[in-house]
Amino acid sequence: MGCCDGTASQPFDLTKRIDPDHKRILNCAQVDVNQLMPLKYKWAWEHYLNGCANNWMPTEVPMQRDIELWKSDRLTPDERQVIMRNLGFFATGESLVGNNIVLAIFKHITNAECRQYLLRQAFEEAVHTHTFHYVVESLGLDEREVFNMYHEVNSIWAKDAFEMRLTEDILQDGFTTEGTENVQKFVKNLVGFYVIMEGIFFYSGFVMILSFHRQNRMTGIGEQFQYILRDETIHLNFGIDLINTIKEENPEIWTPEFQAEIDALITEAVELEINYAQDCLPRGIMGLNAGLFRDYVQYIADRRLERIGLQAKYGSKNPFGWMSETMDLPKEKNFFETRVTEYQTGGTLTW
Repeated sequence: MGCCDGTASQPFDLTKRIDPDHKRILNCAQVDVNQLMPLKYKWAWEHYLNGCANNWMPTEVPMQRDIELWKSDRLTPDERQVIMRNLGFFATGESLVGNNIVLAIFKHITNAECRQYLLRQAFEEAVHTHTFHYVVESLGLDEREVFNMYHEVNSIWAKDAFEMRLTEDILQDGFTTEGTENVQKFVKNLVGFYVIMEGIFFYSGFVMILSFHRQNRMTGIGEQFQYILRDETIHLNFGIDLINTIKEENPEIWTPEFQAEIDALITEAVELEINYAQDCLPRGIMGLNAGLFRDYVQYIADRRLERIGLQAKYGSKNPFGWMSETMDLPKEKNFFETRVTEYQTGGTLTW
């Protein structure tokens, strides 16, 4: 078992006590990466526990009403397009996030409690990908059409290509997080996936699908998207805490030039997401239109900028205030209305 800086293993000194002050998110050479206790980054452990409390599986959500509605003539072609576009984007987007955790992020994080959360998040990304397989199978959709949509729809391809661009440097053989420039590259990757992919790109998709759910339509998909939204909210919060802690421990990276670079990335992402919304809603449905999504994407981009220490720039209002209510809904279901989807232990489960 090697040290967190990748050096050869040394015999353990069982008398040595770990000083949590020596822990670092990146480039830690003094504390074994497998040494969880004592905790230094309690926020990471809290995010892990919150993720566990939201545990769920898609196959526990009934899909019969969705199947009946999908096979009926009660959905317009425009409504079907919104659903299909979102399934197509999320099916690829979730796997990109999972791959980035496993292949690009995990090996460079030299802290046990953060790695514990990343393991939990990687599992959740697998559950989300499973969700889209379950939906496709339940509705009898063409799986190739959904899972290959990023090759066929330009607005989806553009968002995925944007994200993959931010992974290239990190995946190069021999990449390390030693040195200011490399830490900046790593932080750009974190911003790309936590702040942009999960914090901006995913959120407009949540609005589109949950708008059906609010009208008591496509309720099975809607319930699953509610669970995904709660997972993603925790992912976003963990990612922001991770970015801000790396900034705190490596203040030399946060130059005016680097801040401008991050600001430009988020500006580019906002335009990509607005283009996607226009593609999904060329004529508008259920009171939704591309103009509202422009306001929403700009509003959440401002909130993300502020949380990583940058200036808000758009000043748009939130046209979908009900999204906050959706995130705050209790997860427990009435036992007689649906199957139990709580996995908390008996000591914490409330009936």
